[in-house]
Amino acid sequence: MSEIRKLLSAAMVIVMSLVHPAFAQDMLDMVDLKSEAFTKTEMSRAEIEAALANLKEGETLNLTGKSLNGLDLSGMDLRRTVLQSARLMMVNLKGANLEGVNLDSVWSMNSDLTGANLKGASMFGTQLIGSKLDGADLSGARVAGDFSKASMTGVNLEGADLSADEKNQSMGLMRGTFRSTNLEGASFKGANLKRAMLEFASLRGADLSGVSLTGSELAGADLTDANVSGADFLGADVNSAKIGAMKNADAAKNLEKAKNIDKAYR
Repeated sequence: MSEIRKLLSAAMVIVMSLVHPAFAQDMLDMVDLKSEAFTKTEMSRAEIEAALANLKEGETLNLTGKSLNGLDLSGMDLRRTVLQSARLMMVNLKGANLEGVNLDSVWSMNSDLTGANLKGASMFGTQLIGSKLDGADLSGARVAGDFSKASMTGVNLEGADLSADEKNQSMGLMRGTFRSTNLEGASFKGANLKRAMLEFASLRGADLSGVSLTGSELAGADLTDANVSGADFLGADVNSAKIGAMKNADAAKNLEKAKNIDKAYR
């Protein structure tokens, strides 16, 4: 009976993630990360490579909801796959090409996406807690998942949308979440960080020029040497944030209108 319950629970996660991608972001306390759904794999790398090789022009490989945990998919061209709601826990995707791929509601905690190409990818409700994305390219991507405690040094987020989804809040506020994330040297040029969660994130040396930080949560964040020329801090919570050594702070917008500006380290 317990096995049946586990199967039903896993099925519910998949269904709800497909219907309501926001559901995945609130599921950490409700899923069994030790279950087969999050520890086993249904396909090997060789099987995925063979399936991709047999695709006809215009076709895509549908891996929706698949358990592909622990695989080494490094360097693979996965642009013709659909990975929505797939389980990719502790997967090696180093240098993989995922440009434009649907990664909504994917579970890929503690995975390695170092140097991966994620240009224009959709990452809505995606779980990448504790993963490595150093040097990855997420330019133009829709990023409304959980990247807490991830390593994202030198990541390219130019033109990416990390803002809160104001329309779909029935399952909780969906937005780019970067609690205690290492974003040192990251480039956010042209990105939308409105209401993004960046508490205790390291943004040392990051390029935030011209970025909207309106309503974002920056409590405890470290912005030492971050370029904030033209960045809009209107309503951003900077409680205990390190903002004293930011570059071009005099060219920032609405810095004095940031929330808890009197409690920031200047």
